[in-house]
Amino acid sequence: LGDVSAMPLCLKTQIPDEIIEIVLLLQNSFSGINLEDIKAPRCFEVENKLIEKAEIPIFHDDQHGTAVVVLSALLNALHLAGKKIEDVKIVFSGAGAAAIAVCKLILAVGAKNIIMFDIDGAIYKGREQNNFAHEEIAKYTNLDCFKGNIKEGIKNADVFIGLSAPNLLSEEMVKSMNNKPIIFGLANPTPEIMPDEAKKYGAFITASGRSDFPNQINNSLVFPGLFNGVLKNNIKKITNEIKLNCAF
Repeated sequence: LGDVSAMPLCLKTQIPDEIIEIVLLLQNSFSGINLEDIKAPRCFEVENKLIEKAEIPIFHDDQHGTAVVVLSALLNALHLAGKKIEDVKIVFSGAGAAAIAVCKLILAVGAKNIIMFDIDGAIYKGREQNNFAHEEIAKYTNLDCFKGNIKEGIKNADVFIGLSAPNLLSEEMVKSMNNKPIIFGLANPTPEIMPDEAKKYGAFITASGRSDFPNQINNSLVFPGLFNGVLKNNIKKITNEIKLNCAF
């Protein structure tokens, strides 16, 4: 997709230190490494250590490819809705690798009112079920320490970003959102709400992760082209600035 030659290497391990060691041993054979399908929270450790130690660009597309494309879509949608990112309430369903990366990138461009939800409810500082990544993101989100469920938390939200599970968003929840609600149901293959249903219930803009619906938001739209640019320009580290430039 990005005119970059690549090969998949499937590793028969889920132990972070083993993945890190294998990638470092292989790095002289490649110009860059695209990490794929390593779940949170171990993906954060793998990526951070590899970025620190490797001499070639390392990119976890489940995290950052998703973050770039969601931010890009969100900026467009807010522009069309006549809203500013610093003014809107954004609700996340899901708090895994992709959701946390998306949240961090959205915070970097000025979002101030974000609440993340996972299977245990709203994420807030000091919550018993938090892993280290949840605890870190809780420093910058849900500043009012809301402790309810997503059905309560989505009231008066401007934006819903779903990176979680199918059929989670109901008619009642969509109708409780602010005017011109933006709904990104990105669970694959079945989104949190089908785009036609979301529209029927009053969504202003809908998007999904699927190519057979309008407004596809998928990391495959980002990481091949990003690697093309990084490799052509001999860039050794993919920074936040690069991710933001890609989104813009």
